Amino acid sequence: MTTKGGGGEGTVPVLEGRVQLELNQFGLLIYNANVKQLVDVRGHEYFSYLGQKTQMEAANQAKVDVAEARMKGEVGSKQREGETLKNAADIDTKTKIFSTQKHGDGRKQEARVKAEVKIYENEREAEVAEANATLAMKKAEWVKQTQVAEVVAAKAVAMREAELQLEVEKKNAMRQTEKLKAEFLSQATVDYEMKVQEANWKLYNRQKEAEAQLYQQEKEAEGSRAVAESAFFSRQQEADGELYAKQKEAEGLQALAQAQGFYLETLLKSLGGNYGALRDYLMINGGMYRDMARINADAVKGLQPKISVWSIGDGAGSGELAGGRAATGAMKEIAGVYKMLPPLFITVQEQTGMLPPAWMSSIPAPAK
Repeated sequence: MTTKGGGGEGTVPVLEGRVQLELNQFGLLIYNANVKQLVDVRGHEYFSYLGQKTQMEAANQAKVDVAEARMKGEVGSKQREGETLKNAADIDTKTKIFSTQKHGDGRKQEARVKAEVKIYENEREAEVAEANATLAMKKAEWVKQTQVAEVVAAKAVAMREAELQLEVEKKNAMRQTEKLKAEFLSQATVDYEMKVQEANWKLYNRQKEAEAQLYQQEKEAEGSRAVAESAFFSRQQEADGELYAKQKEAEGLQALAQAQGFYLETLLKSLGGNYGALRDYLMINGGMYRDMARINADAVKGLQPKISVWSIGDGAGSGELAGGRAATGAMKEIAGVYKMLPPLFITVQEQTGMLPPAWMSSIPAPAK
């Protein structure tokens, strides 16, 4: 959809572009337009508002441009002032640095010169001290050599005197030795020969005594050996006799065992293979029952037991129960046991003094 206007002059491209932006939302396209021909209809003040908007935007843009220009002016002014101060400070700093460097160079040069002068003075003083020390050392060496020469001379004189004195003493000792040899040689020779003869005699006597003791010890050893051999032979004969006796005893036991086995085998055959009868026969033949009776008699010997004998008899209660019913064999036995209890308790009380428990006397009688 397009809107066409008249072909008049005075088209404003900028305004047309802005209006076209607003008309794009409606799908309208402006080919050619004149501002005077674009008017609002009643009730639709679009172009009026659009004009106001444009004016306000132009006014605001003008304010922005003015503020930006003012800002640029103030910022530029401050920048120029700052650069001026900075350049001035840089120049002052460089000036101070240069001045300090020059002052320091001057002081270093002065210190270097002073140090060189001091070093030169110290070197000269060291050379003087070294010369003095060398002179003192040479003087001390000369003094030492002089003293050593004096000591060597004195010691040489003393050593020569000692050597001469030693020669004199040696001559005196040799003369005295020759004199003593002449005096004591004959006496020493005689004493030596006498002592040699005496030592030989003592040695001969000791050898004879040792030979006699050795002969006696050999004889004693031979006697001890003969006694030991005799004792060993006797012990060997006794051991052989004991061994023979043990062997014979073992053979006798073996023969006895064989005889007893044959005897038992014969008895068992005679009794028809009845082991019980064989046992009873052996016990009777060995007297075991007799020994048992004797042992029991010895066990109760000296005791005085009270023997109570009672009989339950065949009274009226023996064959009949309460109510006159005949009792069977089992019931008879039970009745006999009950009849036996009272005399049994009496006997226990008489022999031991113990009473039966009380509950036995409180058993109720059976209902008839």
